[in-house]
Amino acid sequence: MNNNTRILGIDPGSRTTGIGIIDTDGRNTALVHFQPINCGSGEFPDRLKVIFTDITTLIHKYRPDEISIETVFMAKNAGSALKLGQARGAAICAAVAMDLPVYEYAPKAIKQSVVGKGSAAKTQVQYMVQLLLNHKENIQEDAADALATAICHANSRWTIAAINQVSSNYRKT
Repeated sequence: MNNNTRILGIDPGSRTTGIGIIDTDGRNTALVHFQPINCGSGEFPDRLKVIFTDITTLIHKYRPDEISIETVFMAKNAGSALKLGQARGAAICAAVAMDLPVYEYAPKAIKQSVVGKGSAAKTQVQYMVQLLLNHKENIQEDAADALATAICHANSRWTIAAINQVSSNYRKT
């Protein structure tokens, strides 16, 4: 693939954060790396540190061009939503500390982009990610969600580029 863009997708979680890295040239997408970051069950600030440091390490190792991350969904438990938001914050801080652009996508938009249905089950997302990336082995569900986030961004990049082009060409009269 020529003119590749490397995308680091993140599925944030306070116990497990999914990581998925792909390369795309706009037509083809290739799997680079995936893994869950296991944050353990220790004190919450320590888990946030694991997210921040592990993502920083992965950014240094794989040199992504852009970051895509899932937005917070409305959880039944307010405490869980707050913790998820803080996990997202730790991941986003790791990216912006490295001057990387961060793109955010709603869970339904990610599922729609990858599966074709915004209410798809996690198993459907896993299956489609494996199929789209031609990966024969099972992908852990948090890592599959992160890869789905990266694929969603890869599919959306041309729209973002077109909007930016139109915006830069717009002149006030």
